[in-house]
Amino acid sequence: MGCNLRLEIRRSMQSAILILSGLEGKRFPIDISVSQSSLQIQSPDNSEEYLLPQEVKLVPATCRYVQHVSGEGLHMRLKAQAVGSAELAPTVKELLKTEAKVTFYCQSCGAVVLQQQQFLRVLPLPSENWSSLVEEWCCHPDPFANRSCLPKVNDCFLGDTFLLVNKANISDPSRETNEMSSVPHPGDANISKSKENTKVVCKRCKAILGEMVSSDAVKYYITEVMIQPSSQPYNMISRKQFVESVIVRLLMELSASRSTFRFCIQGQDGKLFLLACR
Repeated sequence: MGCNLRLEIRRSMQSAILILSGLEGKRFPIDISVSQSSLQIQSPDNSEEYLLPQEVKLVPATCRYVQHVSGEGLHMRLKAQAVGSAELAPTVKELLKTEAKVTFYCQSCGAVVLQQQQFLRVLPLPSENWSSLVEEWCCHPDPFANRSCLPKVNDCFLGDTFLLVNKANISDPSRETNEMSSVPHPGDANISKSKENTKVVCKRCKAILGEMVSSDAVKYYITEVMIQPSSQPYNMISRKQFVESVIVRLLMELSASRSTFRFCIQGQDGKLFLLACR
């Protein structure tokens, strides 16, 4: 029928939003039936069934909210249950801090950027605008004015949307490497030395992977490189799916670590209390 189905699960609330798009131009009436593990759509012209992932179970009787959102489709809210196998993949920080070696790939074409790398130090960076608050912290001139947080060899510094590595860790095309069988040709980051252009470009597909921040440090964008254990076969996923998973994971991390919720509670005596939770 040409319909698209998307399921957004709120694990902590045990609820889900089922979004069905692509109904424009279809003949009505359209009957939609929801079961624990599937969704059936029936129109005067066709009938089709969509199967949900095995680890997700819906509770059809809890469907109490149905709304058509312009540009998105039909939204249905109901309870859902997701077993442990539906957990998200490890974060970049969790993956890099393991003792196993990892390989960086260009997400667009699968070219190798860093081959079988095991970092000795994986350290988080402060927020991107931290230097603007130094004057509020110190009563004397900025002590960090002539200092910079740059990685040494075998270091990896993690920002919110990027990671920094030393240029010496980038794959050397003149050095023999044990490339994976599913990646036919090794690709290395072609770093422009021009002062006007500091972008880091994939040698194979010319996608922009990051930028040079100094003569020794390279910044890679987390939406442009895929990091996988070197012991696992290379598994390429679609661009849309990869970017969506990265953004969702990033939003979850930021909301869990930086969001502050404030509640105003009034006692029986009329006194107000302000509670803040992080």
